[in-house]
Amino acid sequence: MSPRPKKKRICGGRFCGKAFKPTGISLVELKQIPMQRDELEALRLCDYKGLIQEEAGVCMGVSRGTVQRILTSARRKVAEALSTGGALVFEESPWEESE
Repeated sequence: MSPRPKKKRICGGRFCGKAFKPTGISLVELKQIPMQRDELEALRLCDYKGLIQEEAGVCMGVSRGTVQRILTSARRKVAEALSTGGALVFEESPWEESE
């Protein structure tokens, strides 16, 4: 049996191809940590705007459980970048739609 296809996720912002990194160090010298656009959107909605996961799920067109899984992954990546001095590199996800 094949896995269920991923549901389209509604994401705002245009950060693809950009990176968030420590100053004074070239991107090629840093560990690059890929962050999907839906991960950044979940962080924005829940941690910045203060929405609960259920409300963020409605905004993104996914379930609360999906938002929870996305947030767990995103927060781990942010913590890794801050702890190790890595660079977050923002990438497009094949299962997302722009607002």
